[in-house]
Amino acid sequence: MQLTPFHIAVQVRDIDEAREFYGVKMGLPEGRSSEDWIDFNLFGHQYVVHLNPQIGSNGKVTSTSNPVDGHGVPIPHCGVVLHFDEWEEFSEKVREFVDEFIIEPYVRFKGQPGEQGTMFFMDPSGNALEFKAFRDIENELFAK
Repeated sequence: MQLTPFHIAVQVRDIDEAREFYGVKMGLPEGRSSEDWIDFNLFGHQYVVHLNPQIGSNGKVTSTSNPVDGHGVPIPHCGVVLHFDEWEEFSEKVREFVDEFIIEPYVRFKGQPGEQGTMFFMDPSGNALEFKAFRDIENELFAK
């Protein structure tokens, strides 16, 4: 089965703040937009931020966490799977503007089937993001 791009929409507290975070800091190309939403190209996927003024200028989207491998993984979260070299480069870029990681970039299942790089952080509105990576996505993504 060929993987196809996903579409996901999240709520944000401020459109300009989201444009700065996703467009400038993360370097995601911007697609269509209005004063209430922006389409971003998230590594070939359509990631859309929608203004929710009810969050408030200092508010955050709320989430819970689930214990996984000794870490509190935020639920819900979204992100993309990258090739390992692309993930390593992206994780260095992210370190330049993310002050606090939920889970610092590291390699899980080292030397085992499904070995993967992973990191979690939040956008300014509190949306949790995960970026993970495999050396061989096709054979490792659903490894047991």
